Amino acid sequence: MNLADSHLLYLPPTLLLIAGLALKSPAIIRSWKDPNTRATWFVLLFAAAVFVSVTPANIHRINTLTGVPNIAAPWTYSLINAFCGACLTMIITWREKPSPRRRRRIAWAWASYASVIVALWITFLLADVPHERIYDLDTYYATTPWMREHIVLYLVGYLTSTVVSAWMIWTWISHVRGRWLKAGLVCLQSGYAMGIAFVAAKASAIAARWTGADWDVLNTNVAPPFALLGGTLVAAGFILPVAGPFLQKWVREQALYWSLLPLARAIRRVAPSSAGASVGRLAPLDLRLMQRQQHIYDGLLRLAPYYDDDLYQRAYEASVHQHGGKTARSLAGAVALRAALDAYGRQQTRPPEGQPAQIAAEVADHLAPISRRLFQPRRVEGVLRRLMTHPHASTARP
Repeated sequence: MNLADSHLLYLPPTLLLIAGLALKSPAIIRSWKDPNTRATWFVLLFAAAVFVSVTPANIHRINTLTGVPNIAAPWTYSLINAFCGACLTMIITWREKPSPRRRRRIAWAWASYASVIVALWITFLLADVPHERIYDLDTYYATTPWMREHIVLYLVGYLTSTVVSAWMIWTWISHVRGRWLKAGLVCLQSGYAMGIAFVAAKASAIAARWTGADWDVLNTNVAPPFALLGGTLVAAGFILPVAGPFLQKWVREQALYWSLLPLARAIRRVAPSSAGASVGRLAPLDLRLMQRQQHIYDGLLRLAPYYDDDLYQRAYEASVHQHGGKTARSLAGAVALRAALDAYGRQQTRPPEGQPAQIAAEVADHLAPISRRLFQPRRVEGVLRRLMTHPHASTARP
């Protein structure tokens, strides 16, 4: 089967780009005036439109719905060149601080590719292309007046954007320090390399037609994989610097949210409604995390009179030689909080005198690891029993 006939090849980059658009939609609505946000949106929009349009089935649909054979060619080539203009704009926006010079360069990029798009439609309207060609239009009409210029124009526009963008990244990448931005630039460089290979394959097949040879296999079988891989890498290159930090923050907050669950459950009897109005499971993660943290902090304030700092120090000393400082700190915190919860649960009429108004920082500042220790109740109870058996052990501060 012809490689270009496999529609599944177009699915991964299309889904990636649509997912990127969906993820960026809230930010686009909130921050449309931000040049970075606008540039990202245009890149994702045009790239997604290109991949939706270039599938063989959709090329045929466009031609059929309009009743104009091969009108999918200027439509698709216009989207490709719009994507090229958006790529240049995005790189300029990344590279340069806001200035009149940057605005002029962005305006020049859009004006240049708008001119190319206008020229594409003019040359197509002047050409005579009566027979629909879905897979081999570029080589089939390579010698047709005006269609020949149409094809060359879109390839030159695409190649120019690819080379200029690659050069701009090459001169800039060594100065980049951000991990996600550098990863995105590496993807872009790789994608532009695939783009150059795509143009080389197409141009070779077209040049062969001009000389009377038949190298159509370069157009139909070799060029499409380069285009698909290159487009995917370029899309990933623009998505990574934007989505990477968001996903990293989401993973970090998700891990913190679930690590605090044992402590939140344990402290529920102390502060069952201290967090105010409840938020649903579909609420934003940062809001749910903030509510869980507030619930825990409110509970700690109520537990403070029952918190035994001396018990914490003894638990730390009993564990530090066996487990190391970090583990001993979290284990001692779990022991001290467990004892405070038990004391609170006995409903003493008066809390112990001389205790602090708030729990010490060695516990309050390490809630996540302490909470994880509560997943190990036997271990915590074992340390607590040993300390109760030897109540006069010396203490050592962590």
